[in-house]
Amino acid sequence: MDRIDRQIIAALQRDGRQRLADLSTAVGLSPTPLARRIARLESDGVITGYAARVDQEKLGLPLNAFIFVELEHHTRDAITAFENRLRRFDEVMECYLMTGTRDVLLRVVAADLKDFDRFLEDGLMQTPGIRSMRSSFALRTMIRRDALPEV
Repeated sequence: MDRIDRQIIAALQRDGRQRLADLSTAVGLSPTPLARRIARLESDGVITGYAARVDQEKLGLPLNAFIFVELEHHTRDAITAFENRLRRFDEVMECYLMTGTRDVLLRVVAADLKDFDRFLEDGLMQTPGIRSMRSSFALRTMIRRDALPEV
């Protein structure tokens, strides 16, 4: 990746819907070579997709809960099975395998505490392989970035 690729990525992170003509002016390439570079970045897996940013509160999902999970077993198969089970829950927005005393960190969205309780009791607590869980609720989002920093 060169400087122009990085400029393309930065510009698309700011606005993934901008016209090719505008983007080509911004990065100093004509549309055809620009389109080839974007296609290469997509096929190389650098650009993994395009999506609309949505206000979760306006969609009725204002609650963000962070759940630390400790697993009973730490084998590759146990972790993979747990991960596959979590993929079934639309409420799980992010899931990270962690170092330290807790094995997994989840970010879960919910409409309210009752909805979160339903997710816990009917979903996560029914998932095999969990030794313990600890939940915390976000009071507000202080910083949220969707664009990665330029390198």
